[in-house]
Order: sequence, then C-alpha cells, then structure tokens
Amino acid sequence: MRPSPTRRTVLTATAAGAAALTATGTAEAADTSATRPPATAQRPGRELRALLREIDPARIEATVRELVSFGTRHTLSVQDDPARGIGAARDWLLAELNSRAAASGGRMTVELQSYVQEPAPRIPTPTKITNVVATLRGSVTPERVYVVSGHYDSRVTDVMDATSDAPGADDDASGVAVVLELARVMAKRRPASTIVFAAVAGEEQGLYGSAHLAQQLKAAGADVQGMFTNDIVGSATADDGTRDPYTVRLFTEGVPSSETPEQAALRRSVGGENDSATRQLARFVRDVADNDATGMRVRVIHRRDRYLRGGDHIPFLERGYPAARFTEPAEDFAHQHQDVRVDDSGKQYGDLPEFCDFAFTARVAKVNAAALWTLAQAPGTPKNARIITSNLTNSTLLTWQRGPEPDLAGYEVVWRETTAPEWTHVLPVGDATSHEVDLSKDNVFFGVRAVNRSGLRSPVAFPSPQS
Repeated sequence: MRPSPTRRTVLTATAAGAAALTATGTAEAADTSATRPPATAQRPGRELRALLREIDPARIEATVRELVSFGTRHTLSVQDDPARGIGAARDWLLAELNSRAAASGGRMTVELQSYVQEPAPRIPTPTKITNVVATLRGSVTPERVYVVSGHYDSRVTDVMDATSDAPGADDDASGVAVVLELARVMAKRRPASTIVFAAVAGEEQGLYGSAHLAQQLKAAGADVQGMFTNDIVGSATADDGTRDPYTVRLFTEGVPSSETPEQAALRRSVGGENDSATRQLARFVRDVADNDATGMRVRVIHRRDRYLRGGDHIPFLERGYPAARFTEPAEDFAHQHQDVRVDDSGKQYGDLPEFCDFAFTARVAKVNAAALWTLAQAPGTPKNARIITSNLTNSTLLTWQRGPEPDLAGYEVVWRETTAPEWTHVLPVGDATSHEVDLSKDNVFFGVRAVNRSGLRSPVAFPSPQS
C-alpha cells in the first residue's frame, strides 16, 4: 500500500500549482484544466474498444427513418393501426428488441410495460401508455442496475395535436436509435451487472412513461446506480448553421431533487452542492468516455436540464437515483416541436430525418456505451462512505462498506480543492474499509472509489459526515 502523503508534501504541491497559475496566466490555465483528462480518467481497454467499433451509423439511420415512417407517434394517437401512430411504433420496437434478445442466449428479456394514465395535464382521457423495455441481466452482480432510455413519442407545435404528421426524427427517434443500437451490441456480451434498455412513451405529455418505469424500479427495490436518457441527440448543427460534431452535452443536477430537509441542512453545513451522486456519475462519464475511442468531448452542464425544458431523467432523480441527460451541443428549434411546413421565405420547419447527422448520433452512442459498459463491468459505487468528525484533528479518517464483487481488488481515496471541478489526486489504499489521510477535511473534498482486478474503477462516493 502506498503511504498517505503528509500535509507538508501536499501544501508544497498546492503552492507549486498556484505559482504555475500565476506564471501562465488565468486564461491559459483555465483552458488547460478544461482539456486535460482528470486524475481519475480511465483509458478504454481492448474489450471496450471492440464494442465501440461495432456501433453502426447506418443502423441508427435505419431506426430513425423507420420510426418517422409511422407518421405520428403522439401519445394520444391511434394504438391499433398497424401502419400509423404510436401503437404501430410500439409493436415495431417490441419486434426489434426481441430480435436483439435472440442473440443473448436467454440473458436479455423484453416486455411491454403498460398502464392506463387517468386524465391529467395533457392527457384529456384515460390513455394507455406503454414502455418497451429490454433487460440484459448481469452475470455477476445482477442486483446492480443501470438504465438507458430514449422516448419514442413525438409531437408538433400543438402538444395536443395527435393526428398531424409528427416525424420526431431528432426528438426523439435519435435517442431511441441509440438505445436500440446499444442493445444490439451488448446483447451478445456478458455484463457483470444488469443493463435496462428502455424506449419510453408519454415524454412530450409530461414524462409519464419514464415516471412509470422509475416507480416500477423503485417499488421493486432495484439498486439503480446510474441512468442516462438520450433526448435530441440527432444533429450537431445549431440554428445559425454552426456545427460542433464532436461534442455532446450532459446535463447533471447538483442539489438532489430527492433531498430531504435534514439532508439539505447537512449539505449546507459542510458543502457538497457539486458532489451529488449525479455529479459523480457525470465525472465518471468524462473519465471513461471523453477520449479517442469515442471521438467525443463530453461537455458537462451543471444544470438538471435546459431552461423551460425537462427530460426522462427527472423522474429517476425525484426517486433518488443518479440520472443525467445527453443532448446535442446546440439545438435548432425550427426542427423540433414544429408543424412540418415551409414558410414564406422558403425555410423548412419540422423534425425531419434530412436534418439529422447519423455519424454524430453514432458517436453519442459510443459515449453511452463507454459509460454503461464500464459501469456494468466495474465495481459498484462504494456504499456508506463516511468522513469521521468525532474529533477535531488536522487529519481525515474515511470509512466505507466493502462491496460484494468477487473480483474486487481494493479502493482509492480521491480529493480535490473545494473550488476544483474535477478530482485532482488519487491514492490507492488497498483492500480496506477505512483510511486516514494526513490532510484536513476542512480544506478539501474527499471521495472513495472501488477498483477490480481488471483495473476498472467505480464512480466516486462522496462521504457523509459521521460524528
């Protein structure tokens, strides 16, 4: 085991860093910190690189065009027409996921998860809402679950218009195409933990399908340690024509939506607004998916979602699950939530496939795949991480619960300055359940992550104070 650093060595390093900042200038230093991989970054291995090479832009395009072909997929549209409406899209998605499950050797199961939504905002009459869900059961720790989703319903300008053509190519056939492609490449593999691939309905009417999925998982006591929704991931072109084809945004909340008054009081007393489980999940995504294997930059946005908008990760956040939203780098609002039309100037409106960039969506799928596969193969996030506060000392004692993974190799303590966005120091501490660091808990933020024998690391657990 590597010995803990002393206060003297850390203070010396911190002073050197401050001197370098002064010498280089703040603008240059800020740019370097934004592009340099975090200290916790994990390079993709051979297995992951092979998986990412299988993701196919042509298959993603085919999925988007097939979903558009159903005319409208509005939640209130017809459900018993074999060629048009949300029912036809539902049945096609079921067949597609069943075809992927056929390659899994029985490890993947597919279901229609339906319920009747009683009248509610944007739901004028009782309406059946159906999620199409494929579950790839983990082979080692199946009780640990990760979820990836896209919504297959669509809309036009009037959110209650259930009959007009609503192609929904970018919003959100693109996200559903990511889910189907991930299911295809992962079905023939054996993840250690369980991955759920979901095409949900009712998003445009009020996140109804994802709320039902999240509640079903919560009622079952599922240990969901990460959830991603892909919503509007079909284009890299903004409304002014500028393009950013190698960036994807990841929206992540800080203060948890599920926080209790007691938890809020504790957070205010010690900090941690930037250290929710969702923020740790976002750091993990950057650690494993912002690299040459995906060809993408993950731009983490410290917001739950965009202004005036919301996505299918929110019901998961409200139930205490870490969840985040992938979205293209800059949206073109003429091609979402719009009637299909050409205005007097000749400008085309509507969410049509011709405005999608399928190579870009394939790279977004690679980011998802890198995150999900590494999460499923790595140890779980350490549970019951604590920072002991019973004594006033200038050192820090951390404790945590040992995980159940049979290939668990040990743990690492990480820390950073309270003003730093990323973890900057990593200290291996062996197969232990506690470690004391000769640094003051008052001055830095600490975390703990698990490591397995293959060298894969878990997301960081942010410790709660324990007196």
